[in-house]
Parts: sequence; C-alpha cells; structure tokens
Amino acid sequence: MNAIARSENPLHEFLRILFANLPLIRRVFLVFAAIALLLPLLMQKVYDIEAEVMVQSKKVAQTDPANAGLHQDTDKFLPPTLADMETESSILRSPELVRGTLAKLREQGHFQPEKSLLSSNLIDPLRNLFGSEETVARDRALDLLTLQVLEDLKISPLPGSNVISVVYRSADPQLGMLFVNQLLDDYLRQRHELHSNDLPEDFYEQKKAQYQERLKALETRRLKLLEEIRAANPQEEITFRLNAINQEEQALNQHRDRQLENQRWLEHLKQALDAAQKAKVTSHSFPYTFTRIVDNVALEDREIRQLSSRLIEQISQYGFDSEIYQQNSVPMKTALAQIQRTRQQFLQLVGSRIREREKELEVLAGVIAQKKERIDEYKKRIRELQDAQSSLRQLDTETEALHQAFFTYTQRYEESRSRSLLDGGLSNARILSRPLEPSEASSPKPLLIIPLGLLTALLLALAVGYIRELFDHRFKYPTQITQQLGLPVLMTINAEQEALPPPTRARSLPWIRQQPND
Repeated sequence: MNAIARSENPLHEFLRILFANLPLIRRVFLVFAAIALLLPLLMQKVYDIEAEVMVQSKKVAQTDPANAGLHQDTDKFLPPTLADMETESSILRSPELVRGTLAKLREQGHFQPEKSLLSSNLIDPLRNLFGSEETVARDRALDLLTLQVLEDLKISPLPGSNVISVVYRSADPQLGMLFVNQLLDDYLRQRHELHSNDLPEDFYEQKKAQYQERLKALETRRLKLLEEIRAANPQEEITFRLNAINQEEQALNQHRDRQLENQRWLEHLKQALDAAQKAKVTSHSFPYTFTRIVDNVALEDREIRQLSSRLIEQISQYGFDSEIYQQNSVPMKTALAQIQRTRQQFLQLVGSRIREREKELEVLAGVIAQKKERIDEYKKRIRELQDAQSSLRQLDTETEALHQAFFTYTQRYEESRSRSLLDGGLSNARILSRPLEPSEASSPKPLLIIPLGLLTALLLALAVGYIRELFDHRFKYPTQITQQLGLPVLMTINAEQEALPPPTRARSLPWIRQQPND
C-alpha cells in the first residue's frame, strides 16, 4: 500500500529521481553554468547603429508649373503609400548602393581586407608571376564585403508611419556610424538622380569651382599688393599720414617764424655790437637787454645784466672822478683801465651770445630741413598708398562683380530647385535622425545571458538526470523486485552501509531520500 502511494505521488517520484542522480545533475549544471558565465566574456561585442528616414507627402500642383507660388486651394498633397515605403526601402537596401558606399569608404582607407599569410606569401607572388590582375580579387573581396554588410543591415518601414528604420550591426561603432552616414548621403544623391531629369547641379558646381578659383586669385593679388606697400588698411594709414603732415606743417611754420625772428634780432645785435665797438670807451648805450619771454615769463641773461650794470657804474664813477682829478692822474687812469676791461668783457660776452644765436639759427635750419624731408616722405607714402588704393578699388570692384555673378547663378539654381520641387521632381525623403554612437553594446547582454544560461543549465541537468533514470534498468529498492518479478524479498544485503542512519522526521528531505530503501 505504501509502495503504491509512492508510485502515485509525482512529487515523490520527482524527488527520488533528483536525489538518486544528484551528483550527475550537479556536475552537468556546473559545466553549463560555467559556460553561461564565460559566454559573455568570449562573445564579440556588437553595436546597433540606428538611423531613420522620413518619407514626406508629395505635392501635386494643379496650376501652371511656371508659377512659383503655392496655391493651397488648387494644389494637392498625396501621403506616402505602402508601395512608396517599400520602394524607398528597396532603394536603401539595394546592393548597388551598398557596394558604391563601401567602395568610397575603401578609397578613404576603411573596410580594408586583411590578407592572410598564404595569400601574401604564395598567391600574390604567383599572380604577379603569371601577370594576372588584382582588380578581380579586389572586386571579389568587395562583393563578399557587400554580402556581409547586407546581412548585418536591417532596413524596414515602421508599421503605421512614414518612417524607415535603418539598423546596422557592427563590431566597430565609429566605423558603423561612418558607413550609415555615407549610406544615407549616397541614398539621397541616388534617389535625387532617379527622380530629377534637368537639374543644373553640374553647371552650378562648375560655376562654384570657377568662382572659388577666381576669388582665390583676387584675394592673392590683394594680399600681394598689401605686402608690397606694407600696409593692412591703406585708408586708415592715409588718414594717419595726413594728420601727421598737418602737425608737422604747424610745427614747421612755428620754426620758420622763430627762425625769421631770431635772424632779425641777430642782425640787430650785430649792428649794435659794431656800433658799440666803434664808440668811445666812456660811452655805453647797448640797445639790447637779452631778455626773452617764454610762456609769458621774462627770462633775463644774468651775466649780461651784471656786466652792463657794472660798466654803467664804472662810467658814472669815472664821470664823477673826472670833475675832481685830472685826466693824467693815477685814479683817472685806473678807472679808465677798469672801464676798458669791463667793456671788453661785455663786448666778448655779447659776441658769445651772438654766436649762440647763430648756432641756434643753424639748429633751426636743420630742424626745418628735417621736417621738410619728413613731410616729403609722408607725401610720398600717401601717393604710394593712393596708387595702391586705386588698385585695391579695382580688385574690390572685380570681387563685387564676381559675388554678383555667383549670386545670380545661385539664385537661378534655387529657382530651378524650387521649380523642380513644384513639379514634384525632387526627392521628398528627409533624414529624420542621423546615427549616434551607442554607449553600450547591444550584444552580448550579460544580464540576460547569465540568468537564461543558469536556467537552461538547470533544465539540461534535470533532463540528463531523467534520461539516465529512464535508461537505467537496475533494481534500486526491494519493492521494484516485487513489482517487476512478483517474487518476495527475503533479505537485503547492503555492504556499503556501515551503520543505520539516524532517525529522521517524517516528510523531510532526508526521509524522502531514504524512502526508496525502505
């Protein structure tokens, strides 16, 4: 009755098989758990580069295409259909587009295939020996790379929207972003060529290149001209030079006036000196006091004044003594000798002052000549700058004319683009979002792989234990003999059991493990 109850209890049967094959289940679980833990470390990291393309509504004009205006009452807008979305997706995933994008990137040095030792040491020398071309190998490598990229590239319209999702799985996020960006640019260019017929883009690009070349030549001539005249802004320098000439001319006029004034005073001094030298010894009437007025301040020659005062006193004293003494007396001769010495000193000092005035006139003449020379240099520099400014005006006129011409071409190009937009000739697709560099890898995901790996390891371990139990036909407890053979069990021999196990509580795990041996 107890054996029948145990066989009808699924939990008891499950636990019996679990504990009977526990070592094997434990070993299998540990092996697969170790594999699940090592799998995220061994797997290569893969990044998802995502971008989105939006397909806009198409406008169908109901008026004359020559009219540039948009009439809301007459023009109609057609939303993109499912066929339009599939067409755009087909253009995006076309092998020709992907191949052209990869070819451009390979020319830039990306997606270069790594040659093996066999290819570099054996195949390439043989190919060079027999004269076979390498273009076939490169094209084949590009084809294989295109197929590989197409497998990693997933392009599909988002359900219920006019947005196409572009997802590219790559081990290098920066290279993946470069590929997706180049693919989107090539896609817009290709569908632009597919939808447009008479777009003057080549003509515009040609004119743009000519404009840039001509503008560069004009700027080079302008810089060369400015370097030759050693000026950055001729107009400002001309203004500065004119102000300098004005200041120099004012100073020059002041020096000329001063020179004329000093020259006249010098002539007067020379005449007075000649008259004083010819006059009598006892007469003193010098008509100049050597007094100057500078900034309303009178400056006197102190030495001239002292000698003049002494000479006047001596002559006065000589006049007084002449009334007392005779002319041939010793006091009169002594006074006359003093008057002669003082008069000679006075005349020598006046001559020295006259020579100083002459030197001052020479200095003034040199300063005047220097200022004239400086003014001439300023005028020469101004003439040079004016000539250069004339050339610069011509260059500015040519540059302005070049800008106007290029503006005209640009305006015509934009008008053509607007007309093509009104005609529905240009692309109505727009890049909704450019790819961004992912911050973390999309695969492998340790937080997902490890729990699922442990759960899978547990289930596989249990499955292995049940499979072993299923194919194990040995008798493990006495009741199996009675059930399978119908024979009574007289005695059980267990050589490995040294002592009876301690009594266990009913319905516990040790009790359940001991039940098959009862």
